[in-house]
Amino acid sequence: MLRQPRGSRPRRPPALVVVVVALLTAAAFVPLGFVVYSSYQAGWDNIRALVFRARVGELLTNTGLLVLVTVPLCVALGVAVAWLVERTTVFGSRLWAPALAAPLAVPAFVNSYAWVTVFPSLHGLWAGVLITTLSYFPLVYLPVLAALRRLDAQVEESATALGCGRLTVFFRVVLPQLRLAILGGGLLVTLHLLSEYGAFSMIRFDTFTTAIFGQFKSTFNGMAGNMLAGVLVLCCLLVLLIEGGARGKSRYARIGSGTAQTATPLRLGTLQLPAQAVLAVVLGAALGVPLVVIGRWLASGGAAVWQSSTLVEALGQTLMYGAVGAVVTTVLAFPIAWIAVRYPGRFSKFVEGSNYVTSALPGIVVALALITVFIQTDWYQTVFVVFAAYLLMFIPRALVSVRAGLAQVPVDLEEAAQALGKSPAWAFLKVTLRLTAPAAASGMALVFIAIVTELTATLMLSPTGTSTLATQFWSLSGELDYAGAAPFALIMVAVSLPVTYILFRQSQKAAGV
Repeated sequence: MLRQPRGSRPRRPPALVVVVVALLTAAAFVPLGFVVYSSYQAGWDNIRALVFRARVGELLTNTGLLVLVTVPLCVALGVAVAWLVERTTVFGSRLWAPALAAPLAVPAFVNSYAWVTVFPSLHGLWAGVLITTLSYFPLVYLPVLAALRRLDAQVEESATALGCGRLTVFFRVVLPQLRLAILGGGLLVTLHLLSEYGAFSMIRFDTFTTAIFGQFKSTFNGMAGNMLAGVLVLCCLLVLLIEGGARGKSRYARIGSGTAQTATPLRLGTLQLPAQAVLAVVLGAALGVPLVVIGRWLASGGAAVWQSSTLVEALGQTLMYGAVGAVVTTVLAFPIAWIAVRYPGRFSKFVEGSNYVTSALPGIVVALALITVFIQTDWYQTVFVVFAAYLLMFIPRALVSVRAGLAQVPVDLEEAAQALGKSPAWAFLKVTLRLTAPAAASGMALVFIAIVTELTATLMLSPTGTSTLATQFWSLSGELDYAGAAPFALIMVAVSLPVTYILFRQSQKAAGV
């Protein structure tokens, strides 16, 4: 039997897929719709009174300074350690490379807990800069490391042959080619800074997220909290616009056939020990301090801290939330990825973009939106609403992986199966899904770890009596029971470490290594 002609492929996606994608897209606009509707309901007089006041100016100043200081530090640190690992003869580079991604396994609020233990007086802007830089620099390090491995050394050698020194070559040749990786990593760092709650609350540094949560927790002042959420959403959208404008349409690619030439590593010589010291200090501050402090509190608490029934309950509920949320989110990412890959066009771009924009909003805004929608229904404070929040916040993590996997599956295989008399559903399940499974599993793992360490939305939306590792850690550390909180922190880090290695391996694959 002849294969189905390519031209006979349906020009439109199946109706069921379109309906599912349309519902997901509509849900993605709930947080933005909540902000717009809240502003409309408040009226201009209330908006002016609640937004144009000294408190909002203080929060804007704190947030602006935090971003302006932390993002460049993360970029400088991420680029520097990636350069040392990839472009020099630093000893043990194969071990340093994955190890420097490991700080992502430590949630920022656990990092804050560790540093406050070491320095109890630590608070304010510079404390926030220290903790978030150590927590988020791997978000720049990973894409820059991958970009460095993709660069063709012939361009650098040509610049050297023209008389340019190493510093000139780096700043005029290499750094421009790292622009997209740096902008992408910087964007992720900025969005994390705007949405972080636990780390800043512990060091008493006020941001929009801590202020909104304070309003919600103390007085449930909907209008004031909603207006702060509106300002925070505008900040997020402004960041996305700035990043998009800075990225522009620039691309860096080789022209010609063959394999890119590998750069010759810079011999460190007498600088070997200083380079080792730099990497050791960075890793020690970002990963060593939290692990040592957790170990110290575990030793202080003794065996009793492991005998709490709450620990088993929190672990079980965390695994349940993580596993179910990861599966549901990844399954629902398939229709969006399917349309994006198989039926590219304006509709697919709109669908993808809406989900990415919504996921950039802080979890507290998503939680407030869902509270507003469901507070008058029987679904309020049920696991359904919690999973809805996880879906809105984390579906892009699954979407990126699933989309990449689908793009690598030749459509001819599906057409061949259908030409042999198989239904489209059979062809998808037996052919496409099997080939996409590794990418889907990777996306599922990323969503799982995001849910395991999620704090704000879980605190606000989970049913009464819910106890996850993150919320239980937060509760005990808030009561200054640092020894009791240590097991929860250790388990979160232990669960997160394998996923950081997955991220590292993905960056290797993206670089063709």
